Amino acid sequence: MKKLLILIIAITSIATAQKKNVTLEEIWNGTFRTERMNSLNSMNGNFYTLQNFNRETKSTTVDKYSYATLEKVKTLVDSKNLHGLKYFESYSFNNNETKLILGVATEPIYRRSSLGVFYVYDIASKTLQQIDEDKIQEPTFSPDSKKVAYGKNNNIFIKNLETNTVTQITFDGKKNNIINGICDWVYEEEFGFVKAFEWSGDSKNIAFLRFDESKVPTYSMDIVGKDLYPTQQVFKYPKAGEKNAVVTLHIYTINSAKTSKINIGEYEYIPRIKWTNNATTLSAITLNRHQNNLNLYFINASNFSTKIVLNETNNTYIDIHDNLTFLKDNSFIWTSEKDGFNHIYHYSKNGELINQVTKGNWEVTNFYTINEKTKTLYYQSVEDGSINRTIYSIKLNGKGKKRLTNASGTNSASFSKNSAYFINTFSDANTPTIYTLHNGKGKQLKEILNNKKLSEKLESYNLVKKEFFILKTANGEFNAWMLKPTNFDSSKEYPLFMTQYSGPGSQSVSNRWNGANDYWYQHLANLGYIIVCVDGRGTGFKGADFKKSTYLNLVKYETIDQIDAAKELAKLNYIDATEIGIWGWSFGGHMSTNCLLKGNDVFKMAIAVAPVTSWRFYDTIYTERFLQTPQENPTGYDDNSPINYADKLKGKFLLVHGSGDDNVHVQNTMRLTNALIEANKPFDLAIYPDRTHGIYRGKNTRLHLYNKMTSFIKQNLGDKSTHFELKKQ
Repeated sequence: MKKLLILIIAITSIATAQKKNVTLEEIWNGTFRTERMNSLNSMNGNFYTLQNFNRETKSTTVDKYSYATLEKVKTLVDSKNLHGLKYFESYSFNNNETKLILGVATEPIYRRSSLGVFYVYDIASKTLQQIDEDKIQEPTFSPDSKKVAYGKNNNIFIKNLETNTVTQITFDGKKNNIINGICDWVYEEEFGFVKAFEWSGDSKNIAFLRFDESKVPTYSMDIVGKDLYPTQQVFKYPKAGEKNAVVTLHIYTINSAKTSKINIGEYEYIPRIKWTNNATTLSAITLNRHQNNLNLYFINASNFSTKIVLNETNNTYIDIHDNLTFLKDNSFIWTSEKDGFNHIYHYSKNGELINQVTKGNWEVTNFYTINEKTKTLYYQSVEDGSINRTIYSIKLNGKGKKRLTNASGTNSASFSKNSAYFINTFSDANTPTIYTLHNGKGKQLKEILNNKKLSEKLESYNLVKKEFFILKTANGEFNAWMLKPTNFDSSKEYPLFMTQYSGPGSQSVSNRWNGANDYWYQHLANLGYIIVCVDGRGTGFKGADFKKSTYLNLVKYETIDQIDAAKELAKLNYIDATEIGIWGWSFGGHMSTNCLLKGNDVFKMAIAVAPVTSWRFYDTIYTERFLQTPQENPTGYDDNSPINYADKLKGKFLLVHGSGDDNVHVQNTMRLTNALIEANKPFDLAIYPDRTHGIYRGKNTRLHLYNKMTSFIKQNLGDKSTHFELKKQ
């Protein structure tokens, strides 16, 4: 029996040795790319469209498919047949799906915004009509399909498709001063939208937001570029405690060509506007500066009267969502954390609560749609555990709940407009993405696409399974995962490298398939490191109290949790307590820096990429949501800023930033650099010229960055002479 056991171990070792290790080049050259469906657009009836690229003709198409059969029904447009348009990059339909807006020559502005050249394509006549000779933003059909509204040079224009004429409806737009109909930087980044204008259902009115940012302080960045002299990018950026743009709501009436300013009381932000199912009633959401007092207004577009139909307050903050959905009778669906967990509510058109649709100590993570004929809602939640996502249906009265997806992992649905079908996207930590077709009752009808080829390819690599567990510390029980080294031996010691993001409402410990960083962790596991991720206090999907426990003390408790987690993990007999490192990006970079300084007796090294180093440098909406203003809460800002305790640095530290980061400005890294210099503390610094927050543009940028970080880890974490296999003494 002993000889047999030795033989089995020997065979296993030989098999492992024959497998390949993951390389950084493979991670960033697409070797492990997951095959995905193109983003689909649900059409009227049981159809959807996909944008495809024909490699033979080198043309772009919009193709129509049947949900029932998944077969292509017809090609709606093919760029090979379009005079003067060899390809297009985006498309959108009008209401009755007889016309398309096609976009090309896209030029990114910030995270979500872009400029482009746009055309209207008539499917029946096969004619192409350019909307504007210049690059424009957010072209949108009127509901009657006769016009297109769009933004250009900070103003709003309307193209009449029947007369081919253009009407300018605002005239005071000016860069870094006034913006009409398009969000300013901070709204785009933190409220998550760009287009700040909306057509009424009868095409008679356009509601829009006007941003007066004339008194917002200016931020500037040098752009190195490729010319002899650098240029500057100058834009309005309200840092915490500074003045925001003055945002006002307006309605432009098409027939009279008049614009009316709407009085909606006192507020700081208007994070959403949306027309109700009554074409003369507009809804608008307002927030105070602390973001803990929300009003939902109904505005009469005929006489411009206003009414508050819903008010919600909180002793911390209220998150903005896109789940407001109006039913035919103008009652509406709303989601809220007011009972301690995010749930679905049904209100009358007058704002009276009809009923709470979902209940329980779990979170609704996505509201998809409602079938009004059957009074059935469809949603995604964490009822199967906070690291999982599952699709459910439930009746509008809160009864008849049904689980529609069976597998535990991450399920995400895309429903047909009539909710008769949905395409489910599923993955878990061990299963690459699978796309399946289901009927509205959840029955799986067909597998559309899988990644078996990727799975087969990965069988030739030394990959280790991600182990999920609950980590207990004095301050709570936290979701966590661990990757153990290839050929792990519990009698040996290994260095520990921790990864986290830790931001409010975020989640890094989730049961889903690999992203690029997961393959990097596999590469590190091949090198002999244990990788662990822990979601501490402040992270999401475990209830409002858990998420909001860090209020007014951002990164204080999160840092404590990562330090405590490292101490608990160090008690394991296979982890070397003297060889612990941590890294993070953005919020996570702030965290890794804090951990290295405040936990200088625990962490030997850290990497911080694009970190916030003082919340005084970050924007109003995000920062004040969690900390209020620095004038009101100076200690919440300064007690947790590594700039103020740079002298605590003992371990090895790599600081990385893109000089073109419009989000977390390189100022953060430069100010920390100065503090470290003044404290006479050695550290490593890498600046990526002109790269934005993601540090990805340009040839080999990501490969270079990950090579640099990997080399830093190998040089500063673990006993290289023994390949991290020292036994416990």
